Amino acid sequence: MPPKAVRAHLIAGGHYHDIDFARLALLTLLAEHPDIRTSVSQDYDCSRALEESDFLVTYTCNVTPAVERVDDLRRFVEHGGRWLALHGTNSILAQNDSGRWYAPEDNTGFVELLGSQFAAHPPISPYVVEPTKPEDPLVAGIGAFEVEGGDELYYMRMFGEVEVILDATAQGPARGFVERDWPTGARHPVLYRKRVGRGEIVYFTLGHRRSHYDMAPLIDFYPQIEKGAWEINPYMDILRRSIDWARGALG
Repeated sequence: MPPKAVRAHLIAGGHYHDIDFARLALLTLLAEHPDIRTSVSQDYDCSRALEESDFLVTYTCNVTPAVERVDDLRRFVEHGGRWLALHGTNSILAQNDSGRWYAPEDNTGFVELLGSQFAAHPPISPYVVEPTKPEDPLVAGIGAFEVEGGDELYYMRMFGEVEVILDATAQGPARGFVERDWPTGARHPVLYRKRVGRGEIVYFTLGHRRSHYDMAPLIDFYPQIEKGAWEINPYMDILRRSIDWARGALG
């Protein structure tokens, strides 16, 4: 019997990031596997596509599902689906009257399902990512690596039990955010697993990307292109392994 196709669904959409770049890059990585057939949407109003999928990949910012769509996501994972959540998937952003960014409380259960919610990040600068589970197939043999390309170190609120695979040390205050001060030396998850029923979520916080036109309408032209970890081999290696995990070919 010929092998069956593996059905994937990619959600790529939102604010303040080069979603076009991420969407194309992820579709290119998925297309490295001839058996993967991928559908695409910009938000979580994709119940039928999710029902027909073996795994889900998300790269979003400020895109959150309604309560009933959260129920769809929970059922999908509980029944054995795998969800690869990338970078800003857990980001819900707003600004107060002083122009400081903050993360509003989520009342849909979305971030509780994911296991985390973005709260802030320090100014973009190089930092070292280290394995906490060096034997895990997602990172085995890769070791510690430096993120140099303008990526963000997420300071997050955590929910429930997760298995941290990579983390990094706090890089100082998160200027411009309401939750500005974070303990010096604290470790913050960069890659984690969360088991939900018969399925699993893998969350990878790296993957920031921003080009000149991605801060509109706040800024018409953003002067600096931020390429993020997409430019370094360890990130791409782990991302490829994460896709193998999602399709059931790696652990």
